[in-house]
Amino acid sequence: MEKGYIHVYTGDGKGKTTAAIGLAVRAAGAGKNVFIGQFVKSMEYSELNSMTLLKDSIAIELFGHGCFITKDPDPQDIAAAKAGLVRIREIFHSNRYQVIILDEITIAIFYQLVGLEEVLSLMDAKPYGVELVLTGRYAPEEILDRADLVTEMKEIKHYYTQGVLSREGIDR
Repeated sequence: MEKGYIHVYTGDGKGKTTAAIGLAVRAAGAGKNVFIGQFVKSMEYSELNSMTLLKDSIAIELFGHGCFITKDPDPQDIAAAKAGLVRIREIFHSNRYQVIILDEITIAIFYQLVGLEEVLSLMDAKPYGVELVLTGRYAPEEILDRADLVTEMKEIKHYYTQGVLSREGIDR
């Protein structure tokens, strides 16, 4: 069995989830099974529509409850994220997936939906042959230290600053 590595895609620029989805598509093309757990998110972004075309290779579950970014998270937000961590451990034990993506997990830590120690423990529990990808802004140093690959997306320029809103199929 080939060793799997831990990737982190972080930073204030766009493209973290997109990079993870790209890796998922590449892995599916190579015959690997992929599980994507989207933390914090509860609405269906366009990438979820695309993934239905690859449903035999890529499974996606949402571990979010509404959008709390402009307010404090409520108990339902915390419960959804905690349930997501439990589900990821189940996925680890299933031995079905060679790539597991924890999308926006570092945002879940930042907003205290889950604890840093819980995520570090999950990273330590990663099965040997599984490629584990963590995405989101504000990745803590402890996570960066444990990762084998870290990519920082840095915003240089963005049309949002000119009033262009999120566009379907491009930004969401």
